[in-house]
Amino acid sequence: YDEPLRIVAIGGGNGLSTVLQGLKEHARPSARPRVDITAVVTVTDDGGSSGRLRRDFSVLPPGDIRNCMVALSEDEALLSQLFRYRFARGRGLKGHSFGNLFLTALTNITGDFAQAVKLSSEVLAIAGRIYPATAANIVLEAELADGSVVSGETRISRTKSRIRRISLKPRSCAPLSETLAAIEAADLITLGPGSLFTSVIPNLLVDGISQAIAASRAVKAHIVNLMWQPGETINFSASDHIAAINEHAGCELVEYAVVNNRPVSEAMLKRYAKQKAAPVHVDTGRLERMGVK
Repeated sequence: YDEPLRIVAIGGGNGLSTVLQGLKEHARPSARPRVDITAVVTVTDDGGSSGRLRRDFSVLPPGDIRNCMVALSEDEALLSQLFRYRFARGRGLKGHSFGNLFLTALTNITGDFAQAVKLSSEVLAIAGRIYPATAANIVLEAELADGSVVSGETRISRTKSRIRRISLKPRSCAPLSETLAAIEAADLITLGPGSLFTSVIPNLLVDGISQAIAASRAVKAHIVNLMWQPGETINFSASDHIAAINEHAGCELVEYAVVNNRPVSEAMLKRYAKQKAAPVHVDTGRLERMGVK
């Protein structure tokens, strides 16, 4: 235990921040076993406060990264509360979170979003490092089963047709060198949980990231969602999630599936049933045939 367990957590949205919140307890100097955390966060969000700031200031969307910062900061810290604070009224301010505005201002001051993330992380004294998947201003595109193409994360997540393939526009965008170095040095790489096509897979489409994960000696695990996601993964089994990841990565990336083996509560089943969503079926047989433990 002299060396901390090096974990690279890849994803976006609420799923990644939840994983980071759990890992944070083991990242403190006094904790055993100690872990070293690097988060790689998707930057394709175009809705809500992030989308407005993206359109108004041509910055990368700060929302998912802000959530990850707050997850890795001290829970009771006043600064953490400040970053979470969302304006309930005010012309132009309503709906914006202070953390998003802070990241946008710092990006304009430094001229570099990744540097703004680094400096903000220092302000919050977070337990780990956070990197955007790319510093390029990218848009998510989806080819649907009916052959049509939908552009933008918000529109993709609302689609009723099955998603055939996700791509980035522009097609070629570079990752941060720090991300590739963290992946190479990792002991464990986690993908998800979260929106499969709009939070997890977009990271793998950035030039070199899938190849770096494949070449890394780390254990590679996908944390499978508990429930279908309306608009993205209706009727998806656990193996369908992993097949989509491997297909977009261009190789068999996932070695382990972390799945739920407990009953889902009646209250949650009813809540999801209103959206025509049900628990993800864990098809152990197909997972084993795919070589996934």
